[in-house]
Amino acid sequence: MPTSSASTTDSAKSASGGVQSLERAFDLLERMADAGGEVGLSELSASSGLPLPTIHRLMRTLVACGYVRQQPNRRYALGPRLIRLGESASRLLGTWARPYLARLVEETGETANMALLDGDEIVYVAQVPSKHSMRMFTEVGRRVLPHSTGVGKALLAGFPPEEVRALLSRTGMPAATDKTITTADGFLAALEEVRKDGYAVDDNEQEIGVRCLAVSVPDSPTAAAISISGPAGRVTEDATERIVPVLQQTALELSRVLASQNPA
Repeated sequence: MPTSSASTTDSAKSASGGVQSLERAFDLLERMADAGGEVGLSELSASSGLPLPTIHRLMRTLVACGYVRQQPNRRYALGPRLIRLGESASRLLGTWARPYLARLVEETGETANMALLDGDEIVYVAQVPSKHSMRMFTEVGRRVLPHSTGVGKALLAGFPPEEVRALLSRTGMPAATDKTITTADGFLAALEEVRKDGYAVDDNEQEIGVRCLAVSVPDSPTAAAISISGPAGRVTEDATERIVPVLQQTALELSRVLASQNPA
């Protein structure tokens, strides 16, 4: 019996040699994430260009596997099984980053960190501590609000201003120190400085006596940034001129590793 054209299309190989239905399913998941995690079938059809029957078939499979759930309003939302995958991927991302962070410590002398934007929060996924007896320490897995951190500024500098304002309205802008930026206008002005300078600074804004320099990792599969942090007496303006190029070069090298299909 001949197969239907729809099933033939779904099981066909893609131009890249992969399975087309898998590529389409992952594309739909990413489109759902870009849309805030919940969408309707018509929205997915409009953005992906796929016919509704194909999308419905793919979504039905994703629902059965727990990666998508159907809401009472008939819209579809990202499912809880993705959380476990995301947590495992974050840990692996940190593992890949550690050799690069270790080199940052060797070249700068300060503690090196990697952080991701997870929802409205910053989560630290990797750290290599400084060898100095006086050093900064941030627990891997710690979550902080982005407005008071260098990595938060580095990550949000690439977002449209209206999205930044919406995030800040959801999280609030509590003061961690008397140096913390606590207004949306002030934070947006700081992000403009990040875009102009190519790096972000946390100058006693999260903790008095601590200074942090951060840059985003370009083309990362998820919004990521790396940073160094140390006592303000060591991470001076003169030190900044020396450290920032090292940070930027490390971010470029890490970007290439994350873009590779087989990271070393």
